[in-house]
Amino acid sequence: MLNIIKDIRADWRSPFVFLLVLTVASQLSFSVWWNLINNFAVNTLDFTGQEIGIQQSIREIPGLLAFTVIFMLLIFKEQTFTLISLGLMGFGIAITGYFPSAIGFYATTLIMSFGFHYYETLMQSLSLQWLPKKDAPALLGQIIAVSSLVSLCIYGSIMIGWKTFDLSYEQVFLWAGIAGMALTIFAAFAFPKYKAHVEQHKKLILRKRYWLYYALTFMSGARRQIFTVFAGFLMVERFGYEVHEVAALFLLNGAINMFLAPKIGAFIGRVGERTALTCEYVGLIIVFLSYAFVTNVYVAGTLYVIDHAFFAMAIAMKTYFQKIANPADIAPTSAVDFTINHIAAVVIPVVFGTIWLFSPALVFIAGASMAAVSLILSRMIPRNPEPGMETVWVPARQPQAVGAE
Repeated sequence: MLNIIKDIRADWRSPFVFLLVLTVASQLSFSVWWNLINNFAVNTLDFTGQEIGIQQSIREIPGLLAFTVIFMLLIFKEQTFTLISLGLMGFGIAITGYFPSAIGFYATTLIMSFGFHYYETLMQSLSLQWLPKKDAPALLGQIIAVSSLVSLCIYGSIMIGWKTFDLSYEQVFLWAGIAGMALTIFAAFAFPKYKAHVEQHKKLILRKRYWLYYALTFMSGARRQIFTVFAGFLMVERFGYEVHEVAALFLLNGAINMFLAPKIGAFIGRVGERTALTCEYVGLIIVFLSYAFVTNVYVAGTLYVIDHAFFAMAIAMKTYFQKIANPADIAPTSAVDFTINHIAAVVIPVVFGTIWLFSPALVFIAGASMAAVSLILSRMIPRNPEPGMETVWVPARQPQAVGAE
């Protein structure tokens, strides 16, 4: 955290600080939404696993459409559209509590999600364009640490304030959305427009040599749904976590990530993407199998915290792509990979929500199987990936010989 403060003091209008400010703005809104949605769904809307599965599938539809970012970039500059998307997310969150019905919740989720997924797509693209390759793992770890710190403050405030001040869903959603939009407006006027180092392609691009990255991305989207949809729902439905208790759980997640994420970034920089992802997927197999059979509320909470800690390992997938990519491919491929990531995400919540009604354990056993497939794929990453050496199956060739497929 001290390194982050030094970077801000050195040049507070740098691209890195701009990325940090956007991270803070997104977490001011999204952390609140994420903390409250399961309790809002169960306590206000009487949702079961089936309805929450439908809602989460709707949430992932904009992710499936993330490739349309490329067409929007024909109209807007990448930096400008990032700010517009962030503002849209804040608006969707602000109005969530004022539509306490299934249809209303689905509609506000869709609005919020278009902003969120466009923002996340563009944030990844800008990060990989602006951050130097040798420093990217550490800097991305610092960004995650800042994200965790903001989440920590949000979850702590909800945990303390929910019952103390008898807060309502309408109030908290509204304040969170307004706070995110206000900081987004600040970022729009306080920072300059940065020039891209390499002009990005304004068309959809799929390259055969990126196939392993696409496969890892697809499996990551499938695995993520087990955590984001069903692990959180398990805490509320089976173990009866209330709003302030969910906040406490998220608070612990944020505290651990704030400390751990920079170290994970440095770890990835030392050992490489293959080793880091191997550690992640072995750990996830153990965690998902444990979810399937857990009966103790405290063990379940511990598993949830461990599961969340593995998310910082996603830095390794980003830096793997950064190392093998043509620099002009970063924006269009970020859009494509978000779409690939969400193919499974649109289907899994609905299908697995139905399975949940019969056997929650099967949902998590399936998650362990997904992690096992990801583990096999991660072992195909070379120790030193680069253009022309994208997988261990391909003999090294000169980078300049690599053309568009």
